[in-house]
Amino acid sequence: MRLAPDRPLGLHPATAEDYRELARRALPRQLFDYIDGGAYDEATLRANIADLRALLLRQVVLRDVSVREQATTVLGQQLSMPVILGPVGLCGMFARRAEVQAARAAESQGIPFVESTVSICPIEEVAAATSSPPWFQLYVMRDRGYAEDLMARARAVKAPVLVLTLDMAVVGARHRDTRNAVVAAHSTWARARRAADLVSHPGWVRSVGLGGKPLTFGNLERAVPGASRPEQFREWVDAQFDPSVTWEDIAWVREHWDGPLLVKGVLDPQDARRAVQAGVDGIVVSNHGGRQLDAVPSTARALPAIVDAVGGETEVLADGGVRSGLDVVKMLALGARAVLIGRAWAWAVAGRGEAGVRHVLKVMRADIDVALALTGNTSVAELDRSALYESGAPVAG
Repeated sequence: MRLAPDRPLGLHPATAEDYRELARRALPRQLFDYIDGGAYDEATLRANIADLRALLLRQVVLRDVSVREQATTVLGQQLSMPVILGPVGLCGMFARRAEVQAARAAESQGIPFVESTVSICPIEEVAAATSSPPWFQLYVMRDRGYAEDLMARARAVKAPVLVLTLDMAVVGARHRDTRNAVVAAHSTWARARRAADLVSHPGWVRSVGLGGKPLTFGNLERAVPGASRPEQFREWVDAQFDPSVTWEDIAWVREHWDGPLLVKGVLDPQDARRAVQAGVDGIVVSNHGGRQLDAVPSTARALPAIVDAVGGETEVLADGGVRSGLDVVKMLALGARAVLIGRAWAWAVAGRGEAGVRHVLKVMRADIDVALALTGNTSVAELDRSALYESGAPVAG
């Protein structure tokens, strides 16, 4: 739902967390919890945030920081700031044609948007709405024909980068979805409960439920039931997502994709080494936003060892827990080349549509600028671990 700029539900949002509150008010509970929640007890989700916050920026003074530069390149593509809108599934359920709105916001700020395999808007719709085609995120399915078709469609719209997600061999237990009857068995009670939740938000019904149609998985429309039947989607995921995929399958992807290839979901340095040996062009250090296996390390904790293992041989990006430009600077100081954000833009599009996403990105840009100046750096390329303290002591490395 898009809100008028002068009436954002009684709030004047200044941060991503402010947009989280707007999204909480605007969305039916089942949709807000889907985007907001994590797996199991959500310990990793919390750790993603807490471990970033525990890192302290090292403020230094009397440096010439009169000129500061945020531009960077990722896989040969110029970015105006080291931020990418990461893939968020089902986002078209949070706002009317949300993927299109977010892609336009990203383009206005000179950064990429990554289209999810399970987006509501198909990649062709997003590409037609922007002059910069989106990157495309791919899940590998048992029926490889689905994946091959998706790669062909991404090539057809000139998607510059393929992001292959590795950490979905099986789906983690997301207890909020269970409590909201999103993944419940087919039953009249479950459907009635979900319907009551939806109609209790008439603004969402008007803007998204009716105005945002078709509410189908645009990239998988021929294979997956409509997004309004989440239990059917979960059954399809359980049946189709392929737990037999190995590093050898990177060669199969390369047969069908000749552009830059990122792999997303790496947390272990040995896996990072395997990715380099498999010939990928970059790695996204990620725990799926804490939505898969709980009790794994936060990305901030995992990132330095992976950078040390492969940073000189491939580009390393990261996501997880990033809510501000200061978080971006911390991730870059730990060794990431750029950062993907997910919940921050999804909350913003749910609360204020395209304008909300643009605003969050502008706030992040301002945060990064201040952090560069006060850590004594003139560009994001200069950031390294010397810009950080952890628990009052400099970060090792």
